[in-house]
Amino acid sequence: MTLDVGPRSAPAPVAGGAAEWTPRVMPPIGRDLDDRQKLACAFRILGRTGFSENIAGHITVRVDGAEDLLINPWGLWWEEITASDICRVSPDAEVVDGKWDVTPAIHIHTELHRRRPDVGAVVHNHPYYATVLAALGVLPEFLHQTGSMFDGDLAFVDEYTGEVATADLGADLADRIGDKSVVLLANHGVIVTGPSVEEATYRAATLDRQCRLMYDVLVSGRDHTLVAPSLRRSMKASLLERGTDFFWNGAVRALLRDHPEVVDP
Repeated sequence: MTLDVGPRSAPAPVAGGAAEWTPRVMPPIGRDLDDRQKLACAFRILGRTGFSENIAGHITVRVDGAEDLLINPWGLWWEEITASDICRVSPDAEVVDGKWDVTPAIHIHTELHRRRPDVGAVVHNHPYYATVLAALGVLPEFLHQTGSMFDGDLAFVDEYTGEVATADLGADLADRIGDKSVVLLANHGVIVTGPSVEEATYRAATLDRQCRLMYDVLVSGRDHTLVAPSLRRSMKASLLERGTDFFWNGAVRALLRDHPEVVDP
């Protein structure tokens, strides 16, 4: 005799994040890093992952307790930046400390930081697969659980306006970005923001892989499935609340083993 048990009842999803589980202790980096050292590490980590396009790109970090920003200098590749190369700029994009000039595109950052007190770090560059999707006018879909990191945060700026080299152009772009933290820019690249340089770096390093996954699925021409909206919030919490330190600490440990000069003597 066959027993009719009816449709399967799926168990309730877990809460995710720190509400679900928090590690007792994390393997440490092995040394303390100041803001300039962290930013230098962020450039090297993303440079190693292929996020940067040769001369392009910049990352800013809000200086603790001030409105000034730390940023990379003009003329150095991400893969060669050290902590002593980092420049400090005022909210009006004037270099107040540092031995080099900074990009005119600093206004992308000053205006976005001005409007977003929740943003501690802004990452901009032209990673390949994100740039492919930006040219196609396509945002990455939630094809994989890791993509849940970007749930509710994705946006597309659908007009290319050329080089963002003035405060007015930076303000216009910041207004278009609004409250989103991962934005593809048509025919240009991507902006990723976060409350800290650690989280912004983690999100940026993850984004281009998700864009590559989206591109490969599109090229396949096959039907595909998506992570259900009801499951994304808890997965996002787990990835960001538990995964940020995991990613950052490991990436910095690997970097310092290979390139200890990044933090300078």
